[in-house]
Amino acid sequence: MTMIDISAVDLNILKVFEALYEEGGATRAGVRLGLTQSAVSAALARLRKTYGDQLFTRTGRGLVPTLRAQELKPLISEGLNKCRQSLSMSRSGGNDFHGRSIVVGLSDDFEVAFGRLFIDAVAARAPGLRLAFRQTHSLVVGNMLQARLADVAVVSGGLSSRLLGHEAIGQGLYACLMDPAYAPSTRGLTLPEYVRRDHLLISSGGFIGVVDEVLAAIGRPRRVVASTTHFAALPHLLFGSDAIATIPKHAASAIAARTGLQMFACPLTMPRYAVEVGWRTDALRDAAIAEVRRVLLEVLQAAHWS
Repeated sequence: MTMIDISAVDLNILKVFEALYEEGGATRAGVRLGLTQSAVSAALARLRKTYGDQLFTRTGRGLVPTLRAQELKPLISEGLNKCRQSLSMSRSGGNDFHGRSIVVGLSDDFEVAFGRLFIDAVAARAPGLRLAFRQTHSLVVGNMLQARLADVAVVSGGLSSRLLGHEAIGQGLYACLMDPAYAPSTRGLTLPEYVRRDHLLISSGGFIGVVDEVLAAIGRPRRVVASTTHFAALPHLLFGSDAIATIPKHAASAIAARTGLQMFACPLTMPRYAVEVGWRTDALRDAAIAEVRRVLLEVLQAAHWS
């Protein structure tokens, strides 16, 4: 194994690496660090020489990290975060999180319903600490946490690895959204009315969801006319049609409150899903991650899961 003399390396270039990776361009990285673009470019040249790799390639949309850069990112950021934590403790005798960024993995149903609450609660408890929301779901969240692409996550399952800690918050329900102009004349949404209408599916892929599985069990198919990966698109897709979207109740409630879509109880007996917060078991040694985890748990535990 080749030994590297760390005294021969300007460790400030690691901050440039982190900024380039997260901002995707030399100009934005320079603004973030208070450096000129030429200084960032010079640091990138030294990084490339140090690691023997291009690290970033230029495209029409900015700088894209190479495979080696993707491997280096969690190691470099973890090292820098430990330095930031030690220096803040040295200055104040406690934890000063100013300038720290914590990556929270969550699907956009949780982001729509709780994102603003997370931001406000973190700002009150840990001023100066920033949140970066990153999309995830139960099939990828475990790998995302273990690869240090997220520090903590809010998901519906997918946290079974022994390398991950997790805490269950509650059991989620489903609800239906539709344009109130096309709402059923009765006080509730009946099953015949439900299966008669067009449906919009929110899915990471395909046109079959949990609703279709439940309907198949009772021999009542539905007609899915379109699917999207974005809960935030629902108001634009539902208004002006009689279509229905069946989504987690926490997201349906938040979207209805902010957009004027009407929420109805789902006429099907749907399976409930676990709402969990997950993290790497070693991550809580970082006080900033531990604080964000506490905030997420408190916000979610205050919600109504029935």
